[in-house]
Amino acid sequence: MLKPVAGFAAFGLFWGAWGAILPAIRTGAGVNDGELGVALLMIGLGALVSMRLTGYLIDRYGGVVLPVVTVLFALCAVLPALAGSVVTLSAALLLLGATSGAMDVAINATGSHAEHDSGRPVMNLAHGMFSVAVVVASLGTAGLRAAGVGALPVLVGAAALIVITAVVALAPGATKVTGIPRTAAKPRTRFEPVLLVFGVLCALAYLVENAWQSWSAVHLDTSLNAAAGLASSAPAVFAAAAATGRFAGNALLARVRPVQLLVVGGAVAAVGSLVAATANNPWTALIGIGVAGLGTSVCAPTIIGMAGAWAGPERRGGAISTVTTIAYVGFLIGPAAVGAVSSAWSLPVALGAVAVIAVVVAGLAPVAGRVARPRASRPLG
Repeated sequence: MLKPVAGFAAFGLFWGAWGAILPAIRTGAGVNDGELGVALLMIGLGALVSMRLTGYLIDRYGGVVLPVVTVLFALCAVLPALAGSVVTLSAALLLLGATSGAMDVAINATGSHAEHDSGRPVMNLAHGMFSVAVVVASLGTAGLRAAGVGALPVLVGAAALIVITAVVALAPGATKVTGIPRTAAKPRTRFEPVLLVFGVLCALAYLVENAWQSWSAVHLDTSLNAAAGLASSAPAVFAAAAATGRFAGNALLARVRPVQLLVVGGAVAAVGSLVAATANNPWTALIGIGVAGLGTSVCAPTIIGMAGAWAGPERRGGAISTVTTIAYVGFLIGPAAVGAVSSAWSLPVALGAVAVIAVVVAGLAPVAGRVARPRASRPLG
């Protein structure tokens, strides 16, 4: 259980620092907002390119893939701080995205194997540690920035901690047949429709999650005229609620089936999203954002865990890489979709549509439960 939890914590450590240090990256590279937007697209492109390949490598070579891609991710994490133009920044973010996508698949596969080898829920716990690390790293980086620390020292420090995690917690026993097994035969790569079901459902869950993570502060600021400090606290409230929801969800999986947790999570996310979107004051909206974070937090980890259970140990890496690749599309288009709808109507209307998507997640959860049955291993708990 240690490896997935440590891996997700290291992953969250960087992305929490990244959000807080991005203004300094922009200044150091000398790019404007439009150029930064183009460069940031390279993260998603790099991830989409690497994720499916990583699944194949995991199925072929086993647990050794996780510490290797973690170290590569740490090395690439420093590159954006060295960029001096939009071209070099785009190249750095392409590499960062590729290694980030690889690590994302590797830690999810490790968590799924640990979950089903031990018979105990792990995925929500591991994802919860990611959320905790994001909050801690964001606040820590904000403090360092206030003290005048630049982008390079911050990212070097984050990279060093990630490498230490890889060496101390992820590398020991990586080549043994524990956690992720190694298979002598070439893994099958045939795409199966059931993976599309899991992937689309996870994409919808990620869309809800990233929509609120990206737009909650803007909603409080522009729609409800909240004070700057209160508006800026919205993403932290969402992340803290997500961490709480994942820890609670991990405990609940010892008593309820994954499909039941997914239905409840989608329904709670819908209620929170609706409250936040229709609120007439910032404090009510902030409560809704927290409730949305509690609900949506359990959805993606539960879906990924279900996909891993369906696939079985020999194909788990490939199955999870397929599902997470499809799901990542939802993660990427969520904020853009909210922006497009907001431009056409209004931001509250766009965020109200996010509530509808959360209802769809809850409604489709039983479908995922039915398609998971043919290959599912023993139930958790």
